[in-house]
Amino acid sequence: MTDKHQVVIIGGGFGGLTAAKAFRNADDVEITLVDRRNFHLFQPLLYQVATGGLSPANIAAPLRSIFRHRRNVRTVLGEVTDIDVANKQVILADTGSTLPYDTLIIATGAQHHYFGHNEWENLAPGLKTIEDATEIRRRILYAFEAAERETDPQKVREWLTFVVVGGGPTGVEMAGTVGEIAHYTLRNEFRSIDPASARVILIEGTDRVLPTFAPDLSRNAAWQLQKLGVEVLTQALVTDVQPFLVTYKQNDRTQQIATRSIIWSAGVQASPLGKLVAESTGASIDRSGRVIVQPDMSLAGHPELFVIGDLANYSHQDGKPLPGVAQVAMQQGRFVARNLLRKLRGESTEAQFVYRDLGTMATIGRAAAVAQIGKIHLTGFIGWLGWLFIHLMYIVEFQNRVLILLQWAWNYVTRNRAARLITGRSLPTLATITRAEAEKVPVAESLH
Repeated sequence: MTDKHQVVIIGGGFGGLTAAKAFRNADDVEITLVDRRNFHLFQPLLYQVATGGLSPANIAAPLRSIFRHRRNVRTVLGEVTDIDVANKQVILADTGSTLPYDTLIIATGAQHHYFGHNEWENLAPGLKTIEDATEIRRRILYAFEAAERETDPQKVREWLTFVVVGGGPTGVEMAGTVGEIAHYTLRNEFRSIDPASARVILIEGTDRVLPTFAPDLSRNAAWQLQKLGVEVLTQALVTDVQPFLVTYKQNDRTQQIATRSIIWSAGVQASPLGKLVAESTGASIDRSGRVIVQPDMSLAGHPELFVIGDLANYSHQDGKPLPGVAQVAMQQGRFVARNLLRKLRGESTEAQFVYRDLGTMATIGRAAAVAQIGKIHLTGFIGWLGWLFIHLMYIVEFQNRVLILLQWAWNYVTRNRAARLITGRSLPTLATITRAEAEKVPVAESLH
């Protein structure tokens, strides 16, 4: 039995990874990092995998590789099913094995949110995992292949109609890139269809895309999307998703879009572990399932237990919860680690976490992006260069940075996307599937 301080971190995303790395020189601390996956995923670039610009391995790094030279860090592949707060143990799914802790940091992130309509998930997948990205990539590419073989003009139009629900950064990036694929990447590759005739429709519930950005950047993003042929519908709320059909309401009018390809980016909710933590500790959760934390990111009555990142509702800075972005999770991870090290050394700790907004950005397509860094607003090619530099800087492994830079350079020059692979099982043809049957098809095999 070691007398070192035992820190267990649940989640190898941005928050958990940053916290673990912050204990670099702490010889009196042993860290156990547990995650359901054996890799860290750079989620901001998932849409690049979903649109064939990058391969999954380009944006992921094995956790064991990241910490191979850190003797005080142990990585565990496992799924947490419970937390024994009284005995300070994390319980894993496999045969109830446990991980004892002195300090627990929970950073399990968020998942898709369908606002009470989980039945839509099969028809409109979101984008949170590598499996989501490769599934969306398969559906997008298969749509063009199916349209090439279809003889009914109406069905061709349905195959070549792509609907993206949600006009935040992910939705804008997806819609813009699909528009770019249709108008440039696939040019001259088909004989029966013109890929440029595809409709890409972005549906946003508020009065503008990128509602968290400054209004001038939202207008610029909408303009750049329209240049790529994307139809932008604002103040439009999706009310139903059915096989082959999206229903939305705009200006008190209910309208429908016949489509075979729907991508969901309209909302997220905290991981289910948030509810479990609340039940175990008596903490409160908000409507999105995020755990309401103290100013120092701990839970009331449990100074040894911290929640960070997308799972945390931190409203102590300006009365509003911090956004679910990577920078928030990373800064919170560093804050918690720094405070714990100070406490172990007998030094005074910081009473409150303070988030420093380093800016937000979104890319729309080739040499087109918007960036908001304080009062500085960047658009077009300059914004795109800023976006490229920032994302490369935060890629964990140097090898991945080089590979991504080379791939992006090639894509920029040729407009080609080398990772346009339709993987997984073959999809059923439109002629052999009915609407009723489509509702029963699992996500990995569905048309949508």
